[in-house]
Amino acid sequence: MAAIALNSPDQIAAAPAANSEPFPQLDPGCISDAIPAFFIGRNKEGVWVARDAKGRIGGLFLFEAGALAFARTNSAPTGCATIYPSTTFELDLQDMGNPLVAPLLSLKRLAARAWERLTTLTGCLT
Repeated sequence: MAAIALNSPDQIAAAPAANSEPFPQLDPGCISDAIPAFFIGRNKEGVWVARDAKGRIGGLFLFEAGALAFARTNSAPTGCATIYPSTTFELDLQDMGNPLVAPLLSLKRLAARAWERLTTLTGCLT
């Protein structure tokens, strides 16, 4: 599996996905259409994201190894190129990854809100 780091604007045609921006498109000179390509990286919450460059399949994962295994499995038997964008990006497809990620993210957000409230309360008491 080949790994490619995208750092220059010439290699990515569009900016990384935000709420309304499109997902980065590969420069045609960057990789061959004969080789499946997957973007591997983290989203804004620190979760690993694997997404097919053509936008067919993607998923969220707790570990980088899970994202890489997903890419290998979904490009078998030929293998794939892995592209690590230099910025975070969000999954813009149905999540076909680890089913535990969504509930764990909800718990993480709940714990963060509880921590904020606790620190605010203790700040008011002192």
